Amino acid sequence: MDAGNEAGKPAPGKDAAHKPAPNIPQFTRDEDLHAYREMLLIRRFEEKAGQLYGMGLIGGFCHLYIGQEAVVVGVQMAGEDGDQNITGYRDHGHMLACGMDAKGVMAELTGRRGGYSRGKGGSMHMFSREKQFFGGHGIVGAQVALGTGLAFADAYLKNGKVSFTYMGDGAANQGQVYESFNMAALWKLPVVYIIENNRYAMGTSVARASAQTDFSKRGLSFGIPGEQVDGMDVRTVREAAARAIAHARSGQGPYILEMQTYRYRGHSMSDPAKYRSKDEVSKMREEHDPIEMVRKRLVEAHGVPEAELKETDAKVREIVNEAADFATHDPEPDVSELWTDILLEARA
Repeated sequence: MDAGNEAGKPAPGKDAAHKPAPNIPQFTRDEDLHAYREMLLIRRFEEKAGQLYGMGLIGGFCHLYIGQEAVVVGVQMAGEDGDQNITGYRDHGHMLACGMDAKGVMAELTGRRGGYSRGKGGSMHMFSREKQFFGGHGIVGAQVALGTGLAFADAYLKNGKVSFTYMGDGAANQGQVYESFNMAALWKLPVVYIIENNRYAMGTSVARASAQTDFSKRGLSFGIPGEQVDGMDVRTVREAAARAIAHARSGQGPYILEMQTYRYRGHSMSDPAKYRSKDEVSKMREEHDPIEMVRKRLVEAHGVPEAELKETDAKVREIVNEAADFATHDPEPDVSELWTDILLEARA
């Protein structure tokens, strides 16, 4: 029996969340082109990161975002400048979607001076205050409390910002998540909780690990509204994110979005993903790939020539190749970096 069919649950790709919605919002040509480029950049970057990991140039853990690109790109399309982002350790895609430089992200993966954390954080721990990206966090669920803290600061400062706090389906079962939900609802904090349900957490299917598999309902006891979203379609993601962000920004408090998505690779680079069938993965790639859906619309609905899309792909590959070249030639951190960023001295 496939893991996706355990306990009578439908496998990804066969459930209602991945059937065409009756009223899917339409994108303009420019919006589809933007979504295509942004998702393609993440896809090509992650493919290159996987190659570098296989060559031994990236150490430690490395969790790829391939397959889930529509989630973060759609949310970013709905947000405003100044809105904050925080997520777990599957974070490269979020960084790129926030506008962080591919060279700096890749250099951090390879542990070089030019990385966003000066080569000390690696794949799971980097941030950019300039781009309002507050991490990559290795502790499962820890970012949810921190993202709620960001929203508390926003409410205190009355700055109009919203905190986009991402987590996976596995992290959604952590205790601190519900403490955060309670505080956010109690104080009506401007936070959107985005649960990226890719079906398997580290390798255990949702049906085996969660008593309530509808994650959009996880905030009901706190009065937090939520909805399930087809996370493989960037259009439905942006539409749902726009509703959630408007709710939070208007002072009505938190909102939960369960993005039903799917990762094509294992949990991390060391995971062979034998808990699901190859047919299941192939079916998702063939029928629900977020990038291919946009590419098809660009050609068939918007009349974009194939040559133009190939040119976009070439430009994206050039960006990624330059990032990889920089990340493999930039110097490693000096030993003195061991003693930086560990103490904040109070000023008199």
